[in-house]
Parts: sequence; C-alpha cells; structure tokens
Amino acid sequence: MTEKELYKILCKQELSIPIYSRDWWLDCVCGESGWDVLLYLKNGKIEASMPYHTPCKGIIFMPPYTQTMGVWFNPDFENCRYSHNLFRKQAICEDFIKRFPKYHYFLQTFHCSFTDWLPFYWNGFRQTTCYTYILPDISNTDELWNGLCENISRNIQKAKNKFQLTVKRDVPTDLFLEINAQTYRRQGMKPYSHEILRKLIECSRRRNQGDIWGAYDTENRLHAVAFVVWQENCAYLMACGFSETFRKSGGQFLALWTAINDLSGQVSSFDFYGSMLRGVEHTYREFGATQVPFLKIEKGKMDLLKRIRMKFFKL
Repeated sequence: MTEKELYKILCKQELSIPIYSRDWWLDCVCGESGWDVLLYLKNGKIEASMPYHTPCKGIIFMPPYTQTMGVWFNPDFENCRYSHNLFRKQAICEDFIKRFPKYHYFLQTFHCSFTDWLPFYWNGFRQTTCYTYILPDISNTDELWNGLCENISRNIQKAKNKFQLTVKRDVPTDLFLEINAQTYRRQGMKPYSHEILRKLIECSRRRNQGDIWGAYDTENRLHAVAFVVWQENCAYLMACGFSETFRKSGGQFLALWTAINDLSGQVSSFDFYGSMLRGVEHTYREFGATQVPFLKIEKGKMDLLKRIRMKFFKL
C-alpha cells in the first residue's frame, strides 16, 4: 500500500488533521494526481504526515483556496517531556526534508499549531510570519456579540433594520461566484479558477461540511455572500463578497455574523482565513477575533518560465 493510500485511510480516522490537509480537500484543489504525501511511521503507526502539492515539475507550492498545509504530528505520540517532544518533531522534519521530491522552489504555509521551524532553518529555508484571525470559542453568541467592535455591530443592525435584509443558506453557486468575481475585480486582482471553487462548494455541501450564506432584501435581491467550510473542531471562512450595487447595506457583515451563529453549536472555533491585506485585516479584528501567527516557509527561486506556468495554473 502506498503512503498516499495509507494517508487516505488515516484521514477517515483522525479528527485532528486540519481540513486543508485532508485527502478530499486536496483532491478538489489539486486534482487527485496533483498532490502526494510523506509519512513518518513508527511500529506500523503513522506518527506524522506532510502532504505537498506539485503544480508543475520542480515546484512544491500551495494549492489554491488553501491557507495552510505543512507537518501534522499525531497527538497519540505526545510525551510528557517537552524536550523529548521537541527533539522527536525536529527529527521527523529533518526526515521529511531529506525525502522531498527534487525541486527548484519550495513554498508551504504551515498550520498555526506548527511553531518550531528550526530544522528548515538549519537546511537553508527561509521563513515569513503570516497572520490569521480566529474566534477560539463561538459557543456563547451573546459573548460574541459583546465582543464586536461598534462598527461591526452597527452595520449588522443597519442591514437588518434599515435595509430589512434576511440571511438564507444554500445560495446558488453561480450567484455566489458572480459576486465573488466582483470582489476580486474591485481589488484589481484575478481569482483562482472558479471551477476549483465550484468543486469545493459542491464537494463540501455533499459532505455536509460547507455552505453559502446570503443576505437578501425584501425584493429577493442578493446583497452579499459568505462561503464557509467546517469540520468537527473549526469552521473556516473561505470566500465572501458583496454586490457593488449594495455595498453600503451592511449585508456582508450580517451574512458572516449569521454563519458564525448558525455554526456555534456545531464547531468550537471560527477561522477568518487571514488576512494580511490592510483593508481586510481590520474587519476580522473588529469581529473580536484573536490574531494568530502561522509560518510561510520557502526555499529556492522560481525562474521566469516557471512563473509563467504558475500564472497560467492560477488562472
């Protein structure tokens, strides 16, 4: 049995593997042949794993719509001695580094639970600190409301009272993609392939692990949308946006707030999926979320031809 086949079995059994590193997610965003995984086994049991994406030969890179990957350590192997755990995890990372397929350029962002990148530093990698914003406990919605900054709560009330918006789930995918594309155009950015995003929406819905919330007015016009995915321990905001026509109605805040409320009895925390963008960061911060660092680790350079190929891959 291959490492990838073993990993697919593990993903069905182990709840602690982050959603972005799960086999079904990687099949959606990379294609079934676009990713592989390294495993570290001890006495026939998987002690650690590291999936990776190869969009083209010689490149290990992050897939679209995927915040983090990196190394997952099996919690069953944790020892009471901190120094022992640190040494063990460093040795595992060293093993993975030696076994990477040949590459010219490596880039991965690691889950926020991964904090010790010394083995990568020792092997010539470089690191940048990134940030996401997380609500660590969404079980008490009254406390969440009290934690909102005035700007957010005012916009939510405006959406409900002045514009009489209501939020519905199961927004049609095509409507969501249309509004999402408007958001990218306003920012002067090009989105990843909408076909990949469509696959994620359809797959997560089939698995009952994702949905789209939309804010509608009394004439059934869609003002704003939020696509959220989740697993047992956390929900993740994947993409959101608002119609240019209704950008001042506050619908984007109401849709997101409603999604958090709807999921409060289902998952423990909510991850806003970044952002490092100044214009986006303050919004997530004002939702009362905690700033959490995660690591972007890279090595090598991408030549011009590879950059061109990557550009077309993103499109």
